[in-house]
Amino acid sequence: MSRARTARRIAAGAAYGGGGLGLVGVAAVGLVLAEVQFAKRTVGTGLGDPPRADGLYGSEFGGPADGPGCPGPGPLRLAMLGDSTAAGLGVHRARQTPAALLASGLAAVAERPVELRNVALSGAMSDDLDRQVGLLLGGDGPGDAPAPDVCVIMIGANDVTRRMPPTQSVRHLTSAVRRLRLAGCEVVVGTCPDLGTIEPVYQPLRWLARRVSRQLAAAQTIGVVALGARTLSMGDLLGPEFAANPREMFGPDSYHPSAEGYATAAMAILPTVCAALSLWPESDRLDITRNEDMLPVAKAASAAAGQAGTEVTAARGPWALLKHRRRRRVPAESPTPTQA
Repeated sequence: MSRARTARRIAAGAAYGGGGLGLVGVAAVGLVLAEVQFAKRTVGTGLGDPPRADGLYGSEFGGPADGPGCPGPGPLRLAMLGDSTAAGLGVHRARQTPAALLASGLAAVAERPVELRNVALSGAMSDDLDRQVGLLLGGDGPGDAPAPDVCVIMIGANDVTRRMPPTQSVRHLTSAVRRLRLAGCEVVVGTCPDLGTIEPVYQPLRWLARRVSRQLAAAQTIGVVALGARTLSMGDLLGPEFAANPREMFGPDSYHPSAEGYATAAMAILPTVCAALSLWPESDRLDITRNEDMLPVAKAASAAAGQAGTEVTAARGPWALLKHRRRRRVPAESPTPTQA
């Protein structure tokens, strides 16, 4: 069965109920997951908690908030949700986390301050997104706290390794995206990374791990694009740079990115975040010189899952745009924020 058809079945099951495995055979998946779990015995060990990066970035562009005596539109509000990769596990400084790098880059593009809040949790699966969204929308703070302007979600790897049924995984994700969209947030989802890149997972199981994670990534895309969100394929954590330089791009556990790896990933995500806020110079029109296309959503999702760094956004009806935006370099280390 093609990846597009399988992903469409998973997304339909998430939307209408039901929960078949929908990926590969049960025995094969069990073998893959046992191998991945073995590989992950050392993942994250000795890394400690990720640094907190919440605060105001780009304060040189204006005041911290709207209000009397505060000219300008005030800061953009950026939120990060998801798992350990979204939290920035593996780096030692707050300014090295992907959320801080995105906040710094967004401030530079918009020429406005950016207020960052990161509610991602190491080890989180998609069923934790409900709690995380609650934190952002007033579940654990001032009831009049404004909703974020844009939210970035990075989730899915733990769903695969801990055997969450893919329909359930997509259902939790789409529920979170729906709540954020109803609150007026733009949403960018970094889809499930390619678990076939974990170095301790060897052939012939590597290709099965790749197939499972890419099918989930495609199903995630189908589910959230229908709600007006955009997705970016994390694939092998953004492609040729990671494949060519794994020792530099991955941290000591060979699973989480290094500071350089997070900077590379943030550089790929930033154009989509800016496009969601209508801040990017490139429009959503197709650029045929960059192999961009308009495809049925399921085919676009499948194509994106197979090519890291590919953006998918809704077009019209059952169609979606497949975009390969030009990256904008972000600094290897963002300026230290004004802490919230």
